[in-house]
Amino acid sequence: MTLSGRDAYREELTALAVEDASIVCLEADLGGKNHPFHIAHPDRFFNVGIAEGAMVDMAAGLAAGGYKPFVSTFAPFAALRAAESLKLTLGYLNAGVTVVAPYAGVSGAWFGTTHHCLEDLAVLRSVPGVTIAAPYGEAEMRAVIRSAARSGRPHYIRTGRNATYESLDLPGTELPLVNWDFAAGPEDVCLVSVGEEGTRLALEARATTGVSHAHLVYLDHEHLADAAAELSRRHTRFVVVEEHRSQGGVAEALALLMPRCEVTSVGAGQEWPSTGGDHQEVMAALGLDLPAVLAAVARARHGRPAATTAAGYAPACAH
Repeated sequence: MTLSGRDAYREELTALAVEDASIVCLEADLGGKNHPFHIAHPDRFFNVGIAEGAMVDMAAGLAAGGYKPFVSTFAPFAALRAAESLKLTLGYLNAGVTVVAPYAGVSGAWFGTTHHCLEDLAVLRSVPGVTIAAPYGEAEMRAVIRSAARSGRPHYIRTGRNATYESLDLPGTELPLVNWDFAAGPEDVCLVSVGEEGTRLALEARATTGVSHAHLVYLDHEHLADAAAELSRRHTRFVVVEEHRSQGGVAEALALLMPRCEVTSVGAGQEWPSTGGDHQEVMAALGLDLPAVLAAVARARHGRPAATTAAGYAPACAH
């Protein structure tokens, strides 16, 4: 059975901890009584309650003591409520702490605006030294967790709630910098997908439009700079699909890194969700749905500058 991103994280970390006694798991009242890590390794599992900043501070101390702490809480509470602790722990101290943040974007849906997080990439990408990942599907999540455990570097890993996704084909055991799915020539538009829902929408749009598709997992500046060099060798016009606000998002970063290319963003826009709904209904209310992606591809194909609207289209960056 295919697992959601957060369930794949828990299962993979539990398995890794069998061989690596330095791995510890901290959660901010998310785990429940059947958390697999708690069952398998009760002496290395800590539920700190709704004290997210304190949890990150604890993880900094554990990392200084030689452990590999993995901490998890809702993305808005990790990236925003505990922002100072993240800046000091992951950035200033460069501590080997991995933060796994479910409920990113508007995957909380019915939980409401307080539990939505469309700003976390902007916050974390501004902290030097943090490896940022937004895996799509179970296989990518497992690969990212294995890499984080091996590296000892600070990580922020973004995922959704309970949705499952069919994994993309991986060319090997390691994640590629850019996972390409070619269809059209270099003169055509290329979709760039980020995260779970961004990738789902890009895959649907690719099936309709026949454009090329480039999928990114690692989103920090170091990885994006290398990815931008690879992207710009293949195409010059891009539509980036991401469940995040345009400000501080991946499209904005790529536009700066590829000044000779046209980069358009389809994101969550400037609105605050004011009505309930499931995950996709809330995204659609923010202008992030398949029609928005298809419209952006059509405009990019005809060389029309993207309009700045509630759908989150950023102006093309071409020189």
